[in-house]
Amino acid sequence: MALLFVGLLAIAAFATTIGSVSIPFMDTVEIFISKIPFIHFDGDWTTTSQTIILNIRLPRVILAGTVGVALAVAGATYQGLFRNPLADPYLIGVAQGAALGAAIGFLVPTVIPGGGQIPVFAAVGALLTVLLVYGLAKVGQSVPVTTLILAGVAVGSLFMAMVSYLITISGDKIHSIVFWMMGSFSMSQWNEVKIAVPIIIIGALVIFLFARSLNIIQLGEDQAKQLGVDVEKQKIMLLSAATLITAAAVSFVGIIGFVGIIIPHAVRLIWGADYRFLLPLSALIGAIFMIVADIVSRTLMAPTEIPIGIITAICGAPFFLYLLRKRTKVLF
Repeated sequence: MALLFVGLLAIAAFATTIGSVSIPFMDTVEIFISKIPFIHFDGDWTTTSQTIILNIRLPRVILAGTVGVALAVAGATYQGLFRNPLADPYLIGVAQGAALGAAIGFLVPTVIPGGGQIPVFAAVGALLTVLLVYGLAKVGQSVPVTTLILAGVAVGSLFMAMVSYLITISGDKIHSIVFWMMGSFSMSQWNEVKIAVPIIIIGALVIFLFARSLNIIQLGEDQAKQLGVDVEKQKIMLLSAATLITAAAVSFVGIIGFVGIIIPHAVRLIWGADYRFLLPLSALIGAIFMIVADIVSRTLMAPTEIPIGIITAICGAPFFLYLLRKRTKVLF
């Protein structure tokens, strides 16, 4: 795990040197060193290079890594709660609700200045959707997993139909809505980092605290109750935390698919299914994967940027089909 963390730092540092403007790697290192407290370091880099590194690339890399953490940890959590390897962070309508909120945010007059309208509308849409799905799925004092999934699929389908209609009447806003739905880090700024990073870190830490409970839930809810686990209470805590970090990620960068499926499975295949290790390892691998995917998205056809959702889908779809085939063979 320590090696992965060092690898994450190295890839993040490397990612800040990649872009349409060529900046030598050593200049980047010297700029970072000059910002360490109590260290006085004068280099020969330009002010433009420093601005590009610190105000454009660094917040983008941090946000990409943090979103990777959020989606990977949320995916592992949903798979553990639903005991379904094909579950992902968008299973109960988070992405569809965020997309509907963002589409409405693009079409209504600006009420939140400073570029905050779309993230706020998307976050509200995601959270309200999950509350709606949870309310529809609740039976008495419990929430059956199957009912929750079915309610999420139904509400998600309805909301995506509404998004499609809004796109058809969006006029000149159609490009903005479609581009947002494909995911991008191109608009990353420090303000977004300051909001998203604390939410995602706190939510991920809460999930880490319930790693042992997730291990026990894999035995089945009835057996988990016999072992003293308050399944319904912990299910609410885990669903809330996973949904919160997913909503925080999606609100700022749009819908990025497959990360929540492929990363937990890759970790599970290599290191096993113990959630005490699966969750932190998924967080590290998710951050590395997302930073690398972002590098590909902005360099493969530079200066044109490919939406990152396309990159993750190209990687994730074959892996998803592999899992589907493997699971089918096990069942039959």
